[in-house]
Amino acid sequence: MGQHRRARSRRHRLLAPSLFTALSALLVAGVVAGTHGFGLSDATAAGKVARSTRAVVPAPTTASAAPASPGPAADTTPSATPTPTPTDTPTPTDTPTPTATDTPSPTASAAPDVRSVALGRTAAAPADDRESSTVGALFSGPVGPGNHFCSASVLHSATGNLLLTAAHCVSSAGGVTFAPGYRDGSAPYGTWQVTAVHTADGWAQNGDVDEDFAILETAPNNGRNVEDVVGGNKLGTDESFGATVRLYGYPADAETPSLCTNTTAQHSAYQRVIDCPSYPAGTSGGPWINTATGDVVGAIGGYQQGGESDDTSYSAYFDHTIAALYTQVEGSAP
Repeated sequence: MGQHRRARSRRHRLLAPSLFTALSALLVAGVVAGTHGFGLSDATAAGKVARSTRAVVPAPTTASAAPASPGPAADTTPSATPTPTPTDTPTPTDTPTPTATDTPSPTASAAPDVRSVALGRTAAAPADDRESSTVGALFSGPVGPGNHFCSASVLHSATGNLLLTAAHCVSSAGGVTFAPGYRDGSAPYGTWQVTAVHTADGWAQNGDVDEDFAILETAPNNGRNVEDVVGGNKLGTDESFGATVRLYGYPADAETPSLCTNTTAQHSAYQRVIDCPSYPAGTSGGPWINTATGDVVGAIGGYQQGGESDDTSYSAYFDHTIAALYTQVEGSAP
């Protein structure tokens, strides 16, 4: 399958009206590409990694090159407010609810009181809620307090073993573990080892912040895929920049995931922005879940690798580029 990237002339044409945005995006991409290739292995790049960035990734123990994904064949430009698909209302995954006592299933009856909090306010995500249980933390060592460095979520797929995170979070699968529903030092549903990292061509080749997303493959845990245990969120593409979303993430200095609901806006041609307070280091990769459709339409990252302010977050826009990556990964997964 051939490799395609968004046309250079179109990117320049779209971003020319905002010289500041273009220079900022190029500066971030240059730092990432020049020092870390297609992913980060330390905390020296720009974005929310330490104080001013959101992902702190120790050097991986083994190298596992992410296969390049084919970009979109079509060269369509998203409008300022793309229209979401009206009939594609997702439903929870049809995988059976696990009965094993060592991997409890999320309970739909748990009251997610935080969702009634006023827009733009941040609180702890509810425990044992179906949606929040699909969100977890990424670890580079033992699963426990202080060891998580980024956030991720389960992406619905036929294979049942895929995760969504930011591309700047993980450059190699070596030694990375995912714990859905993690809180207070406990992994209530178990843990899954990451076995492969897939990114789009623009990120892999030059750290394009407009393609700062990654799909991870995981190995079964005791014969069970992660989606079989906690469910997964459908990928949403070409949805409105003005969507209202639930924003999840694990602050690096906390043991409980945060949740904020607010309406997103268009920062640039391929970037979403949202105002939610207290999303510091560690929240990169956290999903943006559309309240109307239940689809995941973003992941904290993109511009400034998530934003320099803890109170404003960014995401690369999900369009045909991530759709092509998803199709390729799902088709190649065992």
